[in-house]
Amino acid sequence: MKNVMEIKFKAIPENEAFARNVVASFILPLNPSVNELEDIKTAVSEAVTNVIVHAYPDKKGYVNMKISTESQNIQIEVWDNGVGIEDLDRALTPFYTTKPNEERSGMGFTVMESFMDKLEVTNKKEGLNVIMSKAIENKVVGL
Repeated sequence: MKNVMEIKFKAIPENEAFARNVVASFILPLNPSVNELEDIKTAVSEAVTNVIVHAYPDKKGYVNMKISTESQNIQIEVWDNGVGIEDLDRALTPFYTTKPNEERSGMGFTVMESFMDKLEVTNKKEGLNVIMSKAIENKVVGL
């Protein structure tokens, strides 16, 4: 059975931890390993932080997040209605950052891609859409 949750919250630093915890709580019924859970939380953190840091340079905005689970598969979509990314191919390159003066590593998309099974990043008319997918290993509980 497919389960879906969608939330919207302010794009402020305090909500990055909230997003991680929401996703972790939602996927617990899939019985992920500690490593799987940490990988997913880290990927979500990177996606949400990208919105907070880059999407709304001149105004306040929101992070939108949709989480769905079906069988042992999870899909997390994070999007905004901000400025988008001018050169998406370049932004997906490791170590590229538009804010080097703020000690940004330029590794956000690389981290998301390495911790999840699949990463899709697309510009929208307004903003950016990130879809991350991961299969949770099927485990027998109690053995």
